[in-house]
Amino acid sequence: MLRHLPSKVYLSCSSTDLKKSIDGLAIIVQENFKLNPFDNALFVFCNRKREKIKILHWEHNGFWLYYKRLEKGVFKWPSSSSKKTLCISPRELSWLLDGLSLHQNTAHKSVTQRVII
Repeated sequence: MLRHLPSKVYLSCSSTDLKKSIDGLAIIVQENFKLNPFDNALFVFCNRKREKIKILHWEHNGFWLYYKRLEKGVFKWPSSSSKKTLCISPRELSWLLDGLSLHQNTAHKSVTQRVII
């Protein structure tokens, strides 16, 4: 499992053929997204029907490939736009995996530390 959750998560905005394994997905990351698959990031792919996802992650000395298939329902994947990838937070990824949309209007907003004088 993920020991240290990367701070960067990249979603593929278009559907991906999930018959691809680690090497095929790493090539998509490198050639289509123009990103390094060895970076400390998660690369998330979804099929056309939006009921399966794969997550590619490089850790230390090898790749992890996570796969999830929903028995009912679909992932609320962002619509395909002119962007090839969308950079989201790990929190937004959790929402997506839980069946929620990326934009939660009722979620608590992040608070940054401020100095009180």
